[in-house]
Amino acid sequence: MMEEGHHFLTDILTTGAILLGAALVAVLVFRRLGLGAVLGYLVAGIVIGPDVLGLSGDPETILSFAEIGIILLLFLVGLELSPSRLWVMRRDILLFGPLQVALCGLAMFAIIYLLLPFSWEAALVLGLPLGLSSTAQVLPLLQSRGRLKTDYGEKSFAILLFQDISIVPLLTIVAALSRAPAPEGAPSGLLLALYAVLAIAGLILAGRYILSPLLRLVGRVSERELFIVTGLFAVCASAALMQSIGVSAALGAFVAGVMLAESPYRHELEADIDPFRSILLGLFFLAVGMMLDLDVIRAQPLLILGLAATMVAVKTALMFGLGRLFGLNSSAALIMALLLSQGGEFGFVLFSASQGALLIEPAAASLFGAVVTLSMASTPFLMILAGRLAARRRSTDVTLEDPALADQAHVIIVGHGRFGQTVGQIIQAAGLSITIIDIKPEQIDLSGEFGRKVFYGDGTRIDLLRRAGADEACAILFCMDDRDLDADSLMPVRETFPEARLFVRAFDRRQMLELMPTENVNIIREVFESSVHMAEAALAQLDIGTEVREQAVAEFRRRDLSRLEAQFRTGNLRAGARHSFGVTDSDDFVLDDASN
Repeated sequence: MMEEGHHFLTDILTTGAILLGAALVAVLVFRRLGLGAVLGYLVAGIVIGPDVLGLSGDPETILSFAEIGIILLLFLVGLELSPSRLWVMRRDILLFGPLQVALCGLAMFAIIYLLLPFSWEAALVLGLPLGLSSTAQVLPLLQSRGRLKTDYGEKSFAILLFQDISIVPLLTIVAALSRAPAPEGAPSGLLLALYAVLAIAGLILAGRYILSPLLRLVGRVSERELFIVTGLFAVCASAALMQSIGVSAALGAFVAGVMLAESPYRHELEADIDPFRSILLGLFFLAVGMMLDLDVIRAQPLLILGLAATMVAVKTALMFGLGRLFGLNSSAALIMALLLSQGGEFGFVLFSASQGALLIEPAAASLFGAVVTLSMASTPFLMILAGRLAARRRSTDVTLEDPALADQAHVIIVGHGRFGQTVGQIIQAAGLSITIIDIKPEQIDLSGEFGRKVFYGDGTRIDLLRRAGADEACAILFCMDDRDLDADSLMPVRETFPEARLFVRAFDRRQMLELMPTENVNIIREVFESSVHMAEAALAQLDIGTEVREQAVAEFRRRDLSRLEAQFRTGNLRAGARHSFGVTDSDDFVLDDASN
C-alpha cells in the first residue's frame, strides 16, 4: 500500500514537472514572439501530448482538474460586478446573448447540414456548440488590459455570461434528441431549469446571511490564510452545488462572486485567488492541446482548416451585425466580433454529451474538437488584430503600452484629461518624475501628439498600480473624470500602498461626501478653486479692496468647510444650509470680523 502511494506521488510530481516545464518554455518563447501565452500553452500541450512525445498523463483527467481555472475566473469576474451593474446590463445579457448563441449556432448547423454528410440531429448538436466562445481566453484578456468596462468589453462579457447559462438548454436539446436509453431518475429540462433558479436564489441568501458574516469574522481575526480559505470555500461550494444539479459550475462561481461584489473584502479575495486562477487556466489550455487528435488533422487537413476558418468568418460577420444593432460603432463591433469568433471550451462538453447520446460518432467528436482547438489557436492572432483596431479607434499611430514598461517615478497620475494635464506639468516643473495612466485610447493618442507618454489601463486596479510602481511611489493622484469613484474604490489602494499619499479629484460636492470616509486621502473639487479665483478677480475689477476680498474668501472657505462637516455627519445634502451666504440668518457676516 505504501509502495503504491509512493509510485502515485512520484507520477503526480513527474507529470506536474513536465507540464509546468513545457508551459514555462513555450510561454517564454511565444511571449517573446508577441503571440501571447494561450498559443504557447496550446502548442506545449500538443508537443507533450500522446500524439507527439507522449510525456504527459491522461489529458482528459488534467482537463477536468484544470477547469477549476475557469471556475475561479468567473468568480473573479463576479467580484467586479455588483448586482446593480448586472441590472444595468440586463438587456445585453437577456437579449443580445440569446440572439448571438441562436444565430451563430443555427448558422453553423445549416452549414454542416448542407455541406457534410450528417443527419439533421447530428448537424444540430455539432453546430450549436460552435456558436459558443471561449470564456477562458477572452475574459482574461479583457481583464488584464483593463477593457472589461469598455463598450465592446461589456457587450462581450454579457454574451459570455449568457453562454455559460446556455449550457443548460443546450444539454437539454442533446438529451431530447438522444438515441441512448435515458438514465433512471434523470430530471427533465424544465425541472433542471427550476433547480437552477432555486440554486441561484439559495446562493444569494447564503451569501447575505452566511458568507458575509463569515468574512467579517475572518476580517477581525486578520489572518491572510483564512481569506484564501474562505474565498476558495465560497467558490468550491457554489460551483459544486451547480454541478450537482447539472448546471455549469462556472455559473455557480460567478453567482458567488456577485454576492461578494459589494463586500469590503472583495479586493483582498481577488488578490488571494488570482494566482490560482492563472496557473489552472494555463493547465486548461495545456490539456486542450494534449487532447488534439493529430491523426484526424492529418487525415482531413483541408476540411478542418476550412471548417475552422468558416466558423471564425461566419461568427465574426454575425456578431458584427448584432453589435451594430445593439449600439456599438463599427470599430467596437468588429473588435467584439473578432474577440468572440473562436470556439469555446463548452464545445468539448457538448460533443462528449452528444457522443454519449449516440447522436454522433467518436470520429465526428474528434473532428469538431480539432476544429474548436484550431479556432482557439487562431485567437491570439485575432486578438492582435482586435488590439490594433482598438488602438486605432481614433488614430492609426497610438500604441497602448502597459504601465509595467514605465520607469519608476515619484508620482503616479491616473487620468490625463484637462485636469490631469495641468497637475502633471506643475509636478514636473517642481523636478519630480511622473508616470501617467489613462484608460481612454483616444486620450492616449491625443497626448502622444503633444509628446506626452501615457500608459494604458484602469488606474483603480491594484495589480495595474503595482505594475506601475505604486509600491515605491511617493503619491498617487486620481485625476480622471469618474463620478462613480467612492470610498470603497479607494480603500484597497490606501491599504495596499500605505506609504503613498493619495489625492483624488471630485466632480462635485456629492462625490466629495462619498469619498470623505476614506482616511488620509486629499480630495480636490475640480471647479472649487477656479470658482474662488473667478470671484476674487471679479471683486478686484469692481474695486473691492484687497483686505475685504481676502476676508470674504476666508469666510466663504470656513463656512463651506462647516457645511461639508454637517453634511457628512448627517448624511443629508441639505444639512448645514445656514452656513451658506444668502440663506436664512447667514447674511449677518461682517467683513471686519471673521469670527462670525
